[in-house]
Amino acid sequence: MTCLRTLLLAASLLASFVTQADTRPNILLILADDMGFSDPGAYGGEISTPNIDTLAAEGMQFTNFNVSATCSPTRGMLLTGVTNHKVGMGNMREIMADNQKGQPGYETWLNDQVVTLPTLLRDHGYRTYMAGKWHLGDRPQSLPGARGFEQSVTLLESGADNWEAKHYLPGGSATYLENDQPISLPDDFYSSTFFTDKLIGYLDADRERDEPFFAYLSFQAVHAPHHAPEAFIERYAGKYDQGWDEIRRQRYERMTAMGVVPRAIDSVVSSDWGTFYDAETIDWDSLDDEERRYRARQMEVYAGMAEAMDHNIGRVFAYLREQGQLDNTLVIFLSDNGGESTELVNVAPMFYRWRYNLEREQLGAPGSYSEYGPGWAYASNTPFFSYKGSPFNGGMRVPLLVRQPGQIAAGAQTNAFGYVTDITPTLLELAGIEQPDGRYQEREVHRIMGKSLLPLLHGETERIHGPEDITVYELAGGIAVWQGDYKLVVASEAINNRQGLLLFNLADDPFERNNLAASNPELTATMYQYYRDYVAANNLVEVPADYDAWQQLRSNGREQLIARHRMSLLFAGILVLSLAGALIFWLINRLRS
Repeated sequence: MTCLRTLLLAASLLASFVTQADTRPNILLILADDMGFSDPGAYGGEISTPNIDTLAAEGMQFTNFNVSATCSPTRGMLLTGVTNHKVGMGNMREIMADNQKGQPGYETWLNDQVVTLPTLLRDHGYRTYMAGKWHLGDRPQSLPGARGFEQSVTLLESGADNWEAKHYLPGGSATYLENDQPISLPDDFYSSTFFTDKLIGYLDADRERDEPFFAYLSFQAVHAPHHAPEAFIERYAGKYDQGWDEIRRQRYERMTAMGVVPRAIDSVVSSDWGTFYDAETIDWDSLDDEERRYRARQMEVYAGMAEAMDHNIGRVFAYLREQGQLDNTLVIFLSDNGGESTELVNVAPMFYRWRYNLEREQLGAPGSYSEYGPGWAYASNTPFFSYKGSPFNGGMRVPLLVRQPGQIAAGAQTNAFGYVTDITPTLLELAGIEQPDGRYQEREVHRIMGKSLLPLLHGETERIHGPEDITVYELAGGIAVWQGDYKLVVASEAINNRQGLLLFNLADDPFERNNLAASNPELTATMYQYYRDYVAANNLVEVPADYDAWQQLRSNGREQLIARHRMSLLFAGILVLSLAGALIFWLINRLRS
């Protein structure tokens, strides 16, 4: 009888445990850096990305998802659901205008007025892990461990060498931390492999824990400098010898056939690329043979780097599948902005020639520096106009793929508008967590501004943002306002051939070719007023009329270099003055003698 009672009690306890077990799904959020809209195979690219493409085949593909035109503002909004002007990322630290420095919302770190997605998930029963680029500030209160991640390994800055802890910007730094403490990198370091190894290690160490996990895998790839193991690069030998116009043409044919974009125009090849500060477009056929070989190699390296990232994404999928967790995990993949056109080698040529090997045969290898410039970025951003940093679609519309078997129909595709602030409310609803209503743990915080995409993902609605909903964006003088099918763009002075108020109907003109402002003056004025209202509501500090991002980059680089090495520079100055004084003293004595 006693034995029977014991068995019944054990069965009761087991039933209670099963009833109370956390059945919420795991979440894997994967962020690529500077990947253009058409780079993945699922979006028309020729680059081999089978693991990313699987997410499209087995989940929902977004063709009208928008982010900030640069990285840290996107990351701040992604992890909070709050506009970049409230989270501390009103502008990029690297190009921060002088009048913005020190202003609220422009701290250049994740400020204390927002609560992050990983914090909310951790506080409500999720295990939280991060591996990859952070770029949300370096003060202790803004590091990953202080913002909700139980385990993390991260690069703090905007980017770095992918083979070693070496910064890539004049006046820059490359700081790697694990659990907010400095670390040395292994001898066989390659960024995509290293971050993947670390994330899998964190998951495996806790595989016996019952709580669901949130994992944030934030690659350095494919941000410059472009590096990849030669085995990945050599697969693209000769593939780009035909030049960027032909690659853009081929991608457009594939993406229209796949339904990624409508065939709104016959050709997306143009000499109007949307470059910055009068940078000239480059006619591939005008280049000599050596220049074409050099530039083709640059794109081969970029493609190899993208494929190496996809390969490592596949390693995470394989691990989760082996553990029986892949189909219990909602997976999100997106890019933080469009392809990057800047050629830093031309901005600071002496620095890059002194610091890196720029020989064609070495591009992509340890010690080299490779970037692909406006021609290949123009191909990456097919079929759109302009680049990273621009408020046009080339800078802001990115791939977004979401997979969750049994909840999201396989092979679904949507052209519904989405914005980066929608990710946090989506994942909170998925996890059954209520959004903070202006306060969290006895402190005031900004309310989440985005909308949950879950009804769209579950096929319950065709759009989340209604025809009257307004979304406003600003960065470094570039402005975008969306309402319904319309988008208002105000380009900064950097894009000289697209000035003034520009109005586009994205349903008819997703490539932003036909400015409707003159024929729709009332709508144009109304949408611009939405921006003025946003300025007032968010204490936005507008850049001055003579603002030049590249000049600001140089100025801030010098300022940061001096701040970082002040004592060393002071010592060097004293040493030089002492040596000069000693030399003068010696010369005087010699003349006297």
